Amino acid sequence: MNIRAALLIVSAISLAGWFSGCATVSPKDYTELRKSHPHSILVLPPRNETNEVIAPYSLLTTTTKPLSELGYYVFPVVVVDEFLRENGLTVAEDMHNAPLEKIRDVFGADAVLYLTVEKYGSKYQLIASSTIVSARARLVDCRSGIVLWENRAQAVYSGQSGLIEAVVTQVLNKLTDQAHNVAAMASYQLFTTPGQGLLKGPRHPEAGND
Repeated sequence: MNIRAALLIVSAISLAGWFSGCATVSPKDYTELRKSHPHSILVLPPRNETNEVIAPYSLLTTTTKPLSELGYYVFPVVVVDEFLRENGLTVAEDMHNAPLEKIRDVFGADAVLYLTVEKYGSKYQLIASSTIVSARARLVDCRSGIVLWENRAQAVYSGQSGLIEAVVTQVLNKLTDQAHNVAAMASYQLFTTPGQGLLKGPRHPEAGND
């Protein structure tokens, strides 16, 4: 399934559930983000609150595309990860605790994106199954340490295979990497949901029109 098409479906389901629980969703306050006006973003490997070892890197590799499409320069996530590991920061917790001034000195980044994976994987019920990825994000200015923006998103892809077909579905999920596709949907929701996602960056042709 095309990621954008799937995202529209997932977003519609998520918004329906959201609005059923509250009347309105207030737009975020973008004052600090507008003042900082970051051009470049360094994405750190996510913290992992799930039991899936691949969850953080699955989410990490889906962040570059939506952030770049929004008009930001994104430091190559694999290069950043390898550099930090080679310099003694081998786990996400240590990477997230790295001093901002050091990150700015080494990489020249304007802002750092901290991610956490909350849910990742498939759940099986009697007549249906669903693959869920939820994550939260926080963008911090490297110079001031001020939080510029934060958000949380959950993407769900529902199928029709229940417990009877669970074993087959698990095999198919491994072959097609369904959870990774849903992680991409969650990334798009995090960064592009109107009024909740990031503002358009300086390289976007419509920058400043938010």
